[in-house]
Amino acid sequence: MAEGDQELQDLYREVLLDYFRSGAHKGTLDPADFKAHGINPVCGDEIELTMKTGKEGTIAAVRFSGHGCVISQASSAMMAEALEGKSVSQARELVHAFKGMMLSKAPLESLPEELEALKSLEGVRKFPMRVKCATLAWNTLAQGLAAEGKKSEFQEVE
Repeated sequence: MAEGDQELQDLYREVLLDYFRSGAHKGTLDPADFKAHGINPVCGDEIELTMKTGKEGTIAAVRFSGHGCVISQASSAMMAEALEGKSVSQARELVHAFKGMMLSKAPLESLPEELEALKSLEGVRKFPMRVKCATLAWNTLAQGLAAEGKKSEFQEVE
């Protein structure tokens, strides 16, 4: 491995650890306009997403709780950071873009600017079992949005 490649891997490892250790976006919003629960049965990682909407249906706040490895927790924090201020349709586009990078191995350059930090998960693509960790939060969001129906806006969770 070239020296530059090793430096990049070390940087990405640090980015993941920083997001994992950060308390940003951890917790639960109550009341929430959106709630979704996801689990990776292979490894036991588990996540609950809660969101509140703001003006004009944009995502005002995202929080996640649960447990899991560095990859799943860091990816959850990165996702929450990227979603705040976005519309539901923009959130769906970001899910599609991230999953395209992870599952279809779309080039990193295809990721929107909002997902810049998620480039640090590129190396995970080499390990299919770990891809499930990286995509857990994103799959949970996508399934939660699908469960809400084809609505363009969130509704109160009962």
